[in-house]
Amino acid sequence: MKGGKSVPSWVELLLSTQFFTTCSSHLISARNECNFFCIDCQTPQASFCYYCRLSHHSSHHVIQIRRSSYHDVVKVSELEDILDISDVQTYVINSSRVVYLTERPQLRSCGVSNAKLSSSQTYKCEICSRTLLDDFRFCSLGCNFTAIKRDNEKNVAQNGIASNAKDVEIGTNNGSTNAGSANEISSDANNYHNEIPSSTRVIRHRRKGIPRRAPFF
Repeated sequence: MKGGKSVPSWVELLLSTQFFTTCSSHLISARNECNFFCIDCQTPQASFCYYCRLSHHSSHHVIQIRRSSYHDVVKVSELEDILDISDVQTYVINSSRVVYLTERPQLRSCGVSNAKLSSSQTYKCEICSRTLLDDFRFCSLGCNFTAIKRDNEKNVAQNGIASNAKDVEIGTNNGSTNAGSANEISSDANNYHNEIPSSTRVIRHRRKGIPRRAPFF
């Protein structure tokens, strides 16, 4: 999932869904926390519990949401085949590599070792500026998604400006062409007027003088 590219529709739903609520259909059951998400269904009630999964999503593509220090995480193994998460910082929790769903409050220590903090080269999330452990661009899926939306909106705006500039250029060219055509028409009219011969001159013959008779002899 890289900047400037489209994102699957289920990602936005995943990021906006609240997990670890109590399932209203299994209030008295032991495993009634809504910590599952179905990629295939994408329904308004996107989170569901273990029993709902067995009943309604047994053949669907489901991912499990887990918790680390009150923040939602997903195992990398459940996402890497369906989503490009190469730009997101990964963490090892309970021997599993995970990514955070959303950004977390920035802490002074940020869980980074003193050696890392004192290093001349530090890595930060491009969206929330959270200090990262390794050379990644984002601290969470949420920040990665925010960057993609930002880049896409910028591309749309730039394409709109380029399109408007092109329309203006075409309009200017058409105006020049029309002006040239008008000038040509005016010039042709003047030439035609100049080529029309002046009114035909009437040639008049002088009348002969008074006839005189020959003298009689």
